[in-house]
Amino acid sequence: MIYSRITGTGSYLPGPAIDNASLIAARGLDSSDEWIVERTGIRTRHLVGEGVTGSDLAAEACRRALAASGRAADDVDLIIVATSTPDYVFPSTAALLQDKLGIRNGAPAFDLQAVCSGFAYALAVADKFIRSGSHKCALVVGSEVFSRILDWNDRGTCVLFGDGAGAVVLEASETAGILATALHADGRHQGILSVPGHVSGGVAIGDPFLRMDGPAVFKFAVRVLADVADEVLVAAGMKAADIDWLIPHQANVRILQSTAKKLGLPIEKCIVTVERHGNTSAASIPLALDEAVRAGKIVPGQRLLLEGVGGGFTWGAALLVF
Repeated sequence: MIYSRITGTGSYLPGPAIDNASLIAARGLDSSDEWIVERTGIRTRHLVGEGVTGSDLAAEACRRALAASGRAADDVDLIIVATSTPDYVFPSTAALLQDKLGIRNGAPAFDLQAVCSGFAYALAVADKFIRSGSHKCALVVGSEVFSRILDWNDRGTCVLFGDGAGAVVLEASETAGILATALHADGRHQGILSVPGHVSGGVAIGDPFLRMDGPAVFKFAVRVLADVADEVLVAAGMKAADIDWLIPHQANVRILQSTAKKLGLPIEKCIVTVERHGNTSAASIPLALDEAVRAGKIVPGQRLLLEGVGGGFTWGAALLVF
């Protein structure tokens, strides 16, 4: 039987960390460090410089993941980039990434858009490709430059997000890695988190900035994250107590705490990076995963539960043995 297994992780954060006070001063925001920390847990984030793109961030993260796995770029036969902030309308960020990595073997490359659930979606899709036997070595990437879709006059959203990328190498294996995945969406909730605009005739039509109903998102996120976690645990014949590490989408520290509590897990079993990264959307899970791996927290053989929820609304989870 063919399984898929993560064999390498990598991540990249652009530029120096920007603390709350510096962001407030630079953007002239009516806010404070205390207000931001109390409501979100966020203390710093990273923002791209002029001319830096999502594919640039993804390329750095992928190079590190490939090095960790011991694979060369041309070993990769599938590239999936989860992003809501692509470099262009087209070609895909995945195609641009393929070129930057020098992959010349004709491997399929495509973007996947599920906002903050994007990495969970991309990992599940790559797992299906590998289990089918059609592909053996995939790069699964989350890369975002949310700083370019933020309204810097809206203190309720602009302080929440950061830029960054995370990647994993997912390979065919005779040993079980990914044990279960679950993906969901419900378009009825599109209005509580969206960028309700588009480009037409060379101009922005509608609203080109991120808009969010924070309380509604919080309630929805806590409920569906607990539900999808239970779903993959049941599918794998496991209980929450069997999990070594919970790695949720890093949106808000209170959502993380509430999700862990609903699962009956101590917060010490939850990987938390939101205080230093902010919300990096599809990049947040692989960023948190890579940081924990490189810090020696996550070691081979441990059971990990990855889960995300994002605009759409979308949500998903993956249960795996690292």
